[in-house]
Amino acid sequence: MDPRTGKQREQVAVEATAQEVDEAVRAADAARPALADRAVRAAFLRTAADLLDGAGATGAHLIEAADAETALGPVRLTGELARTCFQLRAFADVVDEGAFLGVVIDHPDDTATPPIPDLRRYKIPLGVVAVYAASNFPFAFSVPGGDTASALAAGCPVVVKAHPDHPATSELVASVIRRAAARHGIPEGVLGLVHGFGAGVELVRHPLVAAAGFTGSVRGGRALFDAAAARPTPIPFHGELGSLNPVVVTEAAAAERAEEIGAGLAGSMTLGVGQFCVKPGLVLAPAGPAGDTLVKALTAAVSGTGSGVLLDHRMRDDFIAGVAERAALPDVAAPVTPGAGGDHTVSPGFLTVPAARLAVAGGAHDLLLEECFGPVTVVARYASADEITAVVSRLPGNLTATVQLSSAEAAGEDGGAGEGGGRGAALLTELTGVAGRVLVNGWPTGVAVAPAQHHGGPYPATTSTSTSVGGTAIERWLRPVSYQTTPEALLPPELRDGNPLGLPRRYDGRLEN
Repeated sequence: MDPRTGKQREQVAVEATAQEVDEAVRAADAARPALADRAVRAAFLRTAADLLDGAGATGAHLIEAADAETALGPVRLTGELARTCFQLRAFADVVDEGAFLGVVIDHPDDTATPPIPDLRRYKIPLGVVAVYAASNFPFAFSVPGGDTASALAAGCPVVVKAHPDHPATSELVASVIRRAAARHGIPEGVLGLVHGFGAGVELVRHPLVAAAGFTGSVRGGRALFDAAAARPTPIPFHGELGSLNPVVVTEAAAAERAEEIGAGLAGSMTLGVGQFCVKPGLVLAPAGPAGDTLVKALTAAVSGTGSGVLLDHRMRDDFIAGVAERAALPDVAAPVTPGAGGDHTVSPGFLTVPAARLAVAGGAHDLLLEECFGPVTVVARYASADEITAVVSRLPGNLTATVQLSSAEAAGEDGGAGEGGGRGAALLTELTGVAGRVLVNGWPTGVAVAPAQHHGGPYPATTSTSTSVGGTAIERWLRPVSYQTTPEALLPPELRDGNPLGLPRRYDGRLEN
């Protein structure tokens, strides 16, 4: 479908039957031996990145197809494809390094209590991974995205359930990755692709599927999570379901730089027409004059932001209905009214509400603590630090949480509450309890692909404690195994004395590189 017009463009695939899902999973399972060699895996990932690279004709064709299906625009999609290729190459580096294997070797020690036998431990791939593509990132969280890249890096074949908002892009990307596989003697079945709601359900229930990764709604993710747990043999389900991404602006920060904060918030909440999973959806701002200045700056910045197209008309309808329902609540105001911007677009805006309305559970205002997908945020005006604490304590789990501090607070020189850092340190402690990534004086939109990254958080942000971005995302698709008193000739090469593969490892209690 063309989200800019609401009209059908073309048919590119059909919904997979149960038999077709079974065939895709079995083909993926049959490709497992071809991924056993780490050098082959790393080369495969790099070739996939090269073939997808946005600098070439293939990349331009992919961007054109993705823009036609998502209306995200060539500039945004070019950057996203470059990010995706960088991520594939980064996981190739992880595979080459080998630290992800977690090799630990302990030789016998009869003096220990109890005695320690010869033990050797490392991690092995789980098996076929089911990946459920996201709507808002047709590259970075879809067929070639972080779930797929990390699973392949771990040695796990993948079957992707394509998102219905970009089926053509999914088919094109899958064909590129299969070409990359073929260049290294890997069967094309190493990456399966299926379409349709029923196919997604069949996929998570298939007995050869060993784990699943999901990015999407709370409702859809929870249904699949429950299905994964209800199998005769439950499997790990790493789901990213939803996030409010709260922001706390201290009174001192607002007094120091209200205009800067208001402009930064507007840019973050409207980026990509508010369709980022880390969009700030709730902002706690002071009720006094400094907070008024912030709201004025936010009003000016959002008013100057044009309308945009959401990924599909269902999302557009949900956004319009969602903001209308929130705006109708008592004591809720709309300095800039969000809603329909035209027949196919939405206009950004924001709502304000006294924070006291959110501090007590059980009322209609609890709706304001739920994510609303699109270009809208809620500014809750607090009258005291106690109101901040009360609202934060009621928040669900989040991918991110942000605090905007003054210069003195950031330096721990404000003399406020808390030890060893004043009010800023105390707020960080509160926010750490509800989020997987905590930011100071920044904005959460933009998730760097870096070794120290954590893209996850307490439920419902994610269903596990793992990250879906960064090198450690590979850990989701591995399980440890130990060999005890096993003759050297029978051990995997990774666990033999002399370290023939040159792997980072812990050897008799010492970390070696």
